[in-house]
Formats: sequence, C-alpha cells, structure tokens
Amino acid sequence: MTWDITGMGAVASIGGTPQEIFAALCAGRSGLAGLRAFDTTKYRARQAYEIDDRPRPGADEPGRATRWLREAVAQALTDAGLPHDLADVPVLVGTTLQEQRSAELWWREGTRLAPPDLHFGTALRAAFGATRTYTFANACAASLYALAMATDLIEVGAADTVVVAGTDAIGESAFGTLDRVQNDIPDALRPFDRSHKGMLMGEGAVAVVVQRAPAAPAPGRRVHARVRAVGINCDAHHPTAPDPGGITRVVRDAHRRAGVAPGDIDLVMLHGSGTPKNDTTEAGVLAQVFAAGPGEGDGAGGGPLMTAVKSMTGHTLGGSGLLSLVVAALALRQGTVPPVLGLTDPVEEAAGLRLVQGTAATADLGLAQIDAFGFGGINAAAIVEAVR
Repeated sequence: MTWDITGMGAVASIGGTPQEIFAALCAGRSGLAGLRAFDTTKYRARQAYEIDDRPRPGADEPGRATRWLREAVAQALTDAGLPHDLADVPVLVGTTLQEQRSAELWWREGTRLAPPDLHFGTALRAAFGATRTYTFANACAASLYALAMATDLIEVGAADTVVVAGTDAIGESAFGTLDRVQNDIPDALRPFDRSHKGMLMGEGAVAVVVQRAPAAPAPGRRVHARVRAVGINCDAHHPTAPDPGGITRVVRDAHRRAGVAPGDIDLVMLHGSGTPKNDTTEAGVLAQVFAAGPGEGDGAGGGPLMTAVKSMTGHTLGGSGLLSLVVAALALRQGTVPPVLGLTDPVEEAAGLRLVQGTAATADLGLAQIDAFGFGGINAAAIVEAVR
C-alpha cells in the first residue's frame, strides 16, 4: 500500500509557506539571528533560528507553537482542497516541547495560562472541530513517528484521510540545558562540516494531509508526493549518543518496506543536527548503506544527492523530520536540491557522500529518503516518491 501527500503547510524562520521555505533554502537564505526570546547574557550561545513574530525584542507571548500549528494545518487543508472540518479526521502532532514556553511564561511572569491550552487538541477542536487528536513526544523523530502511525491508520481502515503535523517553539529551559551540555559554543548550525560545534534550536510548524492512494489515477487529484514506507525503531542505546546499528536498521527497514534498494534512492534529506557525534554517525552509516554495489552507484560521484535543511532553519525539533519531507516533496517535483549552507570542509566520514555544497543542485529525482533521529535512540526514516 502507498499513501498520497495531497496537502502541505509550513511556517519557519525563513518563510511562511512551504514554497517560501523551499525558495529560501534553494537561495541559501538562513533564518539565523541574534536570540530574541530571552536575556542572552545568561547563556554562551547568542544565536537561534526564531520566527520573528514577537511583539518586540525581549518580549514573549504564550501559545506560539499552537498558533503556528493552526496555520500549518489550515494551509495543508486548503492546499488539499478540503474543508476546514476535521470532525472525522485524525490529527497526529509530533513535538518535543509542546507548549513548554507558555508554562515558563506563566511561572516566571504570571502570563495567563489555562491548563487545557497546553494540549494542542483544544485549539484544533476550536479551529477545525477536530475530535481525534493525538500528540507524539518522540523527540526529534516525533513527526515521522506520527506519519508512520497515519499510514497504519489508513492501512487498517481506521481512516481514509489523516492530518500529520509537527510544531515547536523555543523554550528557555530547553535552550539553557542545551547551552550547558554542549562542549563548544556554536554560532551557526553547520551540518557535516569540520567546523561544526553543535546544535542551535529553530522554530516552526509543518502539516501534511495524508490520504489513501487510489488504485487507479484520479483525475483532478493533485499529489505532491507518495509515501512508500516509514521505518521506525528505538534502540535505547544511550540517552543522547546515536547508535550506528540502530540507525542502520531503521534505514534498511524503510528500504525493505518500500521495496527499494539503496541504489534506487536519488535524494537523502539528512537529519544533519550539526553535532559532531550525530553528524559523523549518520555520515558513516549512509556511507555503508550506499556503498557501491550492484545497481548502487559507481563509488565515485555515485549515490544519492544529500542535503540538510537544518543548516538554514535550525533544529525545529519534533517537526523537523516532516519539514524535511515537505522539502523533499518539492525537490522531487522541481528537480532542485537545496545546498547544505556553510559546508566547505566535510567531515572525514562524509568523504564519499554527494553532499550538495555551495549552490542548489538540479537533477532528475524519483525517490527520496528522509532521516530523523532523536535522543534515546528514537529513529525514523521515510521513503517518498515523485508523482508525475
């Protein structure tokens, strides 16, 4: 069985729609800026990839993650040509922090907070009449986990249409924790470059409408891309350090479920978190998975093109995997792959990979792999194909 992506919506630091975000990525425009949310003198890192929608610098307001979620879902429904009525449509939301920032503002500044507003379902019910809402807190793989559940719901006949989404706003406690545990002080997120020093947080929301693929072509039905498979696992290897074995297994499982070989993949949307351990592990695994073999490239310039959008959006946490999927869908359709911004000197483990550097690359693309790996060994990989 396959599943169609018929609607897409997204909001990030570099754009307010999927098309704006994709254009910014292809042009190499970054959302990196000085930290706006809170007092920078408390932290070593002074940069982030924030959405600039606060009332003024240094001021913050609750409910931003929920507001972006509503916007992304509305965009996706409109894009799919569906009414904004989700009474009978499951909505699956991946997140890392949920509305943690709203709770911080209530605790520290006395900002009004009603406990039901901490649950995304409250806003989705008010805006769209949604009655079946579920939140997945599977770290940075959350939205791809939600996508896997959506495909399961459709496959078993529990739904014909599912909305999958992801959203996160930067919280001070999370930013402060990250600031203290990273050995170096990153001034930008530079995936797979030897100068990488760590991860910087980003903000945004993303949503897609997933529907059962028809047995025969449906005239007038626009499909952005088709989901062939989603692989998920949790290797529980370490609280933070990635396990090459767990990542290898989830990638190969996604290929197996999709019925494809590594040589069939034309594009890989890398997790690319910019942390030395994650980058070298992901690069090492992919170098082995896509090593030259029968039908798997020539070992010199062969293999899929690879890029990492976090180099311009920052790490958008729970929604990052789904945001990469939306970018992949646009790349497949337009035949253009954004570059990895700031990548000039790849890490040794990435030496044989076709990382897109400098400017966007053009190619005939048919199949894409999307990686998302989270703390605790929570891994996900999706395979999507172009629909001509």
